[in-house]
Amino acid sequence: MNVITIQSEAFQEIVKKLEEINTRLNSKEKEPKEVWLDNQEFIQLLKISKRTAQNYRDEGYISFSQVGHKIYYKLADVDELLHKHYNKAFKK
Repeated sequence: MNVITIQSEAFQEIVKKLEEINTRLNSKEKEPKEVWLDNQEFIQLLKISKRTAQNYRDEGYISFSQVGHKIYYKLADVDELLHKHYNKAFKK
């Protein structure tokens, strides 16, 4: 085991920087960031085939982002898709 020593001033400077970082992180609003699903998660969530997911993209039913060969969907867009095609029961 090695023991590393540093000057007290250097240690205090490191502590100060860590406290500044911690303060900045805690001061930011705690809003959840956007949640993205990859294509596999999307088809598993909706219980659809890869071809159906492709049709949804081709027909413009859902927005998506493509990076290389990977396709991603915003969870908010999936929720919007389901709400747009929601049919309320008319018999009670």
